[in-house]
Amino acid sequence: MEILGATLRVCVDDLEAAVPFYERLAGGTALRFERGGVQVAAIGCFLLMSGPQAELEVLRKVAATIAVKDVEETHQVLSELGAHIIAGPVPTPAGRNLIAMHPDGAVYEYVDRQAG
Repeated sequence: MEILGATLRVCVDDLEAAVPFYERLAGGTALRFERGGVQVAAIGCFLLMSGPQAELEVLRKVAATIAVKDVEETHQVLSELGAHIIAGPVPTPAGRNLIAMHPDGAVYEYVDRQAG
């Protein structure tokens, strides 16, 4: 399993107000999409999310998003190590993802950029 990097998840009340700050901070332009009623802006290592509070409460439980080379391989490794797979692997607009709870209770999203 190859880890390529990590993304910091930031829940914000006003996505439009937050995006310019993070674009300037990260030196890039936001890639925007919507998922499950939540508006998302990916900027550098930041993933900004805004939407209904019920949805954000669920998203806040995920500590970080970890980019991996292959989600299927990651699924196998995590399972072998005793992690609990909460969801996935499933296709997303940017590739595939899964959500896993590590044996210590920490929850992470794992993503790759491969077509599902």
